[in-house]
Amino acid sequence: MPFSRLLTRKTRETLWRTLQTFSVTRIVIVIVLMVYFGLNAIKGATNLTDAIGWTNCAAYLLPATGFAVLATYWQRRFMLQLVAQLSVDIVAISFLYVAAGGAKSGLAILYLFPLAGCAILAPLLLALFSVSVVTLILLAESGYQMLHAVAGSSWSHAGLYGAAFFAASYLINRLAAKLIKQEDLAAQRGRELRLQEAINRLVIADMDDGILVVGHNTEVFAGNPAVERMLDLSLPPGQPCCTLTDIPSMIPIADAFFAWRAHCESAPTNSSWSTYVLIKLGDDIAALQGRGMMRGPRRELFTHLKLRFATVETSDLTEDRTVIFLQNVTEIENQAQQLKLASMGRLTASIAHEVRNPLSAISHAASLLREDIVDSAQARLLNIVGDNVVRLNRMIEDILKLSRKAHPHDEPLALAPYLAEVLAEFTESHAVAPEMITLGDMVGYRVRFDPLHLREVVVNLLSNAIRYASGNDGSIRIRASAPKAGWLELHVQDDGSAISPDVRAHLFEPFYTTSSKGTGLGLYLARELCLNNGAMLDYEYRMDILNDGMGGPSGRFVITFSVLH
Repeated sequence: MPFSRLLTRKTRETLWRTLQTFSVTRIVIVIVLMVYFGLNAIKGATNLTDAIGWTNCAAYLLPATGFAVLATYWQRRFMLQLVAQLSVDIVAISFLYVAAGGAKSGLAILYLFPLAGCAILAPLLLALFSVSVVTLILLAESGYQMLHAVAGSSWSHAGLYGAAFFAASYLINRLAAKLIKQEDLAAQRGRELRLQEAINRLVIADMDDGILVVGHNTEVFAGNPAVERMLDLSLPPGQPCCTLTDIPSMIPIADAFFAWRAHCESAPTNSSWSTYVLIKLGDDIAALQGRGMMRGPRRELFTHLKLRFATVETSDLTEDRTVIFLQNVTEIENQAQQLKLASMGRLTASIAHEVRNPLSAISHAASLLREDIVDSAQARLLNIVGDNVVRLNRMIEDILKLSRKAHPHDEPLALAPYLAEVLAEFTESHAVAPEMITLGDMVGYRVRFDPLHLREVVVNLLSNAIRYASGNDGSIRIRASAPKAGWLELHVQDDGSAISPDVRAHLFEPFYTTSSKGTGLGLYLARELCLNNGAMLDYEYRMDILNDGMGGPSGRFVITFSVLH
């Protein structure tokens, strides 16, 4: 690498550290020489040469210390400091070399220290120039001794030292240049890697899909901001902060994770697997807030997520890691709901015109025939016609209700008087004993919900409850609860048998019914109306605590309102 590049930019930190190392090494060498000359004096073998050497080393120690301090605390003018240190080294070692008697003293090897440092830190031209100066000094000293006919003097020693210094300086300089190139390449790769990491962080932070990194026991290790928004969690990086199985609202994700692992074990060659889960935060909000994991208030009560799993495959990884990709399909479903309502509106307009009028004509004709028929068999056939006309008309009414959008209801709806009015109307129209339905204390509870839609939802749930309740006093219970601030649940429960999980899986599907007289649109209509008003209807299994402290799980319909006033 051309050394001129070092002069056109800020000198690299590694070169300054190397210069500091050479400065400290110089002090160590000087101290070792002073100890050597001092031991000779203690042994009584001192002579004029040792005295000159010790004096020269003592004088050399002062600038050596200054160079070390300067290279540490004044990191400027790198080349000036290097040339100054090299010059002082050559002068001091030359004095020692000449005072010790030249080549026969063996001190010429001391020149290798400054020459090696120059070869590492300076360009090749300066390194070879320094070697040339040292070689000339060695040749001049040998020539002087030969002129004075000193015994043992020879040009060969100076020539061999010079050739060795030239070879060593050249090799060291080339190796240092190669290392500098490698350092430049590593620094460039490091900058590119940091840039790529910054881009990845930006992309991951800005992406709408959530990313959750979990262990084999659903320990959560990391997550991007999107997943924190989806799950209302704050996930600090590093050690696992929580386990999905410990948070009630995250259990659907944990169940999907274990189901995916079972799928992979049964079909390892086909690991492509995705599923949908519904996440609803409720009773675990306080726990999350206490652990500092809750991000803030939510606008929605539930989030419909599409989950996709991927295993992190690394050969040297000691623990399994799985990446869960979460896609929030709630907004997509809301848009689909709007399109569905628009299409349903056009469809119901045609149905109302094309179907209801013929049904009215059939019903009117059957009524006229019933007045003149006395045969019981014919009357039974007319009753079948009438029943099916009523059923078709009710189905059309349900579809018409479903097509109606919720109107903005600015005024909060007080639940206590409203539900009391609905129950009075329901018991009268369905000939139900008022004692059969009990209404819990709801004073102070208010929600934002279209009154007509809420009436249809409650009447639908009560109609289903009557079908399965025992008919005893209090066999149907309606109560409200606010488990946490900002949340309200309305429970509709009967004393009949709980719905089986198999039936529950299809409970809210359109045209699915277990009754021969049902249309299969009631619960579907009720859930759609709740979704249209920002609420959620679901069938849940909860634990009932009786007066004796005992209890067990029981099913009930739960309407969860998005805003509590």
